[in-house]
Amino acid sequence: MSPRAIAEQSRNKGLDIIAVCDHNSAENAASVIRACSTRGVHVLPGLEINSREEVHTLAIFDSQKQAHAMQEVVYRHLNGTNRPELFGEQVVANEFDEVEGFNDRRLIGATQLGLNDVINEVHLLGGLSIASHVDRPSFSIVSQLGFISPDMELDALEIAGRGNAPLIENMMPHEKRFPLVTFSDAHVLCDIGRATTMFYLDRPCVCELLLALRGLSGRKIGK
Repeated sequence: MSPRAIAEQSRNKGLDIIAVCDHNSAENAASVIRACSTRGVHVLPGLEINSREEVHTLAIFDSQKQAHAMQEVVYRHLNGTNRPELFGEQVVANEFDEVEGFNDRRLIGATQLGLNDVINEVHLLGGLSIASHVDRPSFSIVSQLGFISPDMELDALEIAGRGNAPLIENMMPHEKRFPLVTFSDAHVLCDIGRATTMFYLDRPCVCELLLALRGLSGRKIGK
């Protein structure tokens, strides 16, 4: 999952837009942005944040500055040190796939940020907040909480595949206010592009994605 390999696989899969959302960190997003810049793939920097409740949510931004600001919030609320013998090395690489350093924080762990705090911080920084893999039996808002509180202002719910949409709609029929999207949640190269969502946009940016999720101004998401 090096920057150049991600860029090549994304291009080969015909993807126009990807989001780089490492667990609790945005340190490799800039390298993937640079690697993709000559391959026709637009990269949105982000994080997959593990809340205090151990709910995973995607935080997706337009700029590295926004993503790094969210990263600083997360780092302030993240405890523990990585154990490479158990979890592997957490490499920070450049766009040429050269190792520039290692992150010694325990990125796999939960932060001390509550889910609502995560959502609010993401929105304050101008990002999208999307609940991750809600149809999975672990680290999802469904598995951890069993419901979505009315005061949670999520922008969308991510499911592993369109075939699982009826499952979520049956489990939470009152949550039809949230659009459903499918992303690859790739942790290995072969998974990049395995699940996608078609967005009809004027340009690849967060404000256009939000319009599409809400079905406004002619923007929409495909079925």
